[in-house]
Amino acid sequence: MVRGFFHAVSIPYGWGVRYRNWRFDTGRAKVDRLPVPVVSVGNLTLGGTGKTPMVAWLAQWFQRHRLRVGVISRGYKAQPAQRSDEALELEHQLPGLIHVANPDRVQAGRQAVEKFSCQVLVADDAFQHRRLARDLDIVLVDALEPFGYGYLFPRGLLREPIQNLQRAHVVVLSRSDMVELQRRAQIRAAVLRWAPEAIWVEAVHAPLELVNAQGQSASVESLAGQPVVAFCGIGQPAGFRRTLEQCGYHVAAFRELPDHYAYRPRQTAQLAEWVSRWDAAAVVCTLKDLMKIPYAQLGGRPLLALRIGLQLLEGCSALENLLSRLLSQPER
Repeated sequence: MVRGFFHAVSIPYGWGVRYRNWRFDTGRAKVDRLPVPVVSVGNLTLGGTGKTPMVAWLAQWFQRHRLRVGVISRGYKAQPAQRSDEALELEHQLPGLIHVANPDRVQAGRQAVEKFSCQVLVADDAFQHRRLARDLDIVLVDALEPFGYGYLFPRGLLREPIQNLQRAHVVVLSRSDMVELQRRAQIRAAVLRWAPEAIWVEAVHAPLELVNAQGQSASVESLAGQPVVAFCGIGQPAGFRRTLEQCGYHVAAFRELPDHYAYRPRQTAQLAEWVSRWDAAAVVCTLKDLMKIPYAQLGGRPLLALRIGLQLLEGCSALENLLSRLLSQPER
């Protein structure tokens, strides 16, 4: 009954999505173009697919090519005058990176260009923000749940129909190492059915180091073989747990929290009490979570974040060639 209700609700949602896309496809809705190249990073589904590591990878690539890059985002769930989870995480990884948050991505882009003299922009979570013209659309597909259970929200996790992948120039399979080769081939075949000309890239989330709130770091191997307690408030908690296990950690207890979880004093105290029940060498969370819990310890255990970076495997050279061609285009 519940699935039937959600399916019924998803029908008018789908009508709204299709009508909106039709307006952009036919030129009835206005599209604003900025004076610098714009690369969009997005996905088809709700939840985490690894957009922030992809944004960081792109920002570093542009910086290596001596370009002033800016990231523009909606600032999802950020309180007034505060930065979003993604902004805090990017700031930790790339100090000094220009990041402008505004639900109106066009206005954010203009501010990044006019105020900060950005030469190229990376638009975070912008695949559905079609009012902003983009020169390159990169769509991430999570290998663990690539197509949102095959249904539009709220029956499934799809933001829009799968066939809209046809707008993508690049499709990145994130967490590709967490599924078998045969499954990766199946996902690729499904993607290429709708986006046959898109560049196919396979990526892994590679653990880089353990860090604490004081900026100290330790090797990933320092906790190998030891019991840890772990928690996270991200869109794909199963992927984080698998990464911990791949690091050789013995996960004695694991708590999944809602994405963009607000760690208020009461909730943090409850989390600390839960941690204290377990015999563990440390408490491990994501960098996104640690940015909101600036403590050296939690529940009497050292609190550490596993910092993860994106490594592009198959298709990396093709993507870099595409980025190089984008930068060689004449100025607008």
